[in-house]
Amino acid sequence: MFKGNLIAATLLGTLLMTGSAFSADKKVIAVSIPAADHGWTAGVVYHAQAAAKEINAAFPGVEVIVKTSPSATAQVSAIEDLSAGRKLDALVILPHSSEELTTPVKAVKDAGAFVTVVDRGLSDPSIQDLYVAGDNIAVGATTAKFLVDKLGGKGNLVVLRGIPTVIDDERIKGFQDVIAKSDMKILDIQYANWNSDEAFKLMQDYLAKYPHIDAVWANDDDMLLGVLEAVKVSGRKEIKFALGGNGMKEIVKKVIDGDAVTPIETPYPPSMIKTAIYLTAAQFVGQAPVRGTVKLDAPLITQANAREYYFPDSPF
Repeated sequence: MFKGNLIAATLLGTLLMTGSAFSADKKVIAVSIPAADHGWTAGVVYHAQAAAKEINAAFPGVEVIVKTSPSATAQVSAIEDLSAGRKLDALVILPHSSEELTTPVKAVKDAGAFVTVVDRGLSDPSIQDLYVAGDNIAVGATTAKFLVDKLGGKGNLVVLRGIPTVIDDERIKGFQDVIAKSDMKILDIQYANWNSDEAFKLMQDYLAKYPHIDAVWANDDDMLLGVLEAVKVSGRKEIKFALGGNGMKEIVKKVIDGDAVTPIETPYPPSMIKTAIYLTAAQFVGQAPVRGTVKLDAPLITQANAREYYFPDSPF
């Protein structure tokens, strides 16, 4: 397992030392990512733009182009536009959705580009040369183990899913596999699209439908904010834990402060996009071909170590 920021810093130093040996041919790296529609993607945009600025300034022979898209359909169009007027040497993509982006990314790959996929994955993983992501199974499993331990293996749970993607599937699998070994029951599990407002509405539905809920897993911190607001408005007192995931600074601060309902967190840093861009640039600048999978750790964040994960000035 690797630390994303450490990889990026190490690669920058390596690339700077090897820059003088770089070919004069301009290499184009396109970066296609979702627009900042919630906190985590705001972090992704921030770190992608930072990586592009740093690499473009350090290496005149490299052009990193960052394009954000508000939807899967828009992202398909963006990729077509990026590749229409120029030869792409590489594409770094964080897909809006796995299924819709697989075919257009394959077309870029077939045209000769190096493909780095970040976070959500494609329906056909054989397309990618490099995959950078957090350990989503661990995000789900670590959270479930905490709940099983603290609730004595018994209780009623409700779960909020994100959007239909590989990473959502992995998080749910990690969570359900652990819960299945206990006497705990998942009362309901529905999509809230990693959106705070949708999560608020879904949690209201859960609260109306189920008279007793012991714990909630929101799968993502943006959704957790909506869940916490819905529980607060309802006045329900029996819910012992409401947990999320991703390492949002507002949630990490709750852990630091010893919040009884949200006492733990699991990290999934948006800075992984920066790691991915640097690793991709290394193919052309550092003479360091990288293939395969880079997975970031997902340790349990508790009050004891939470300050290591708290960055109040970051966008997420």
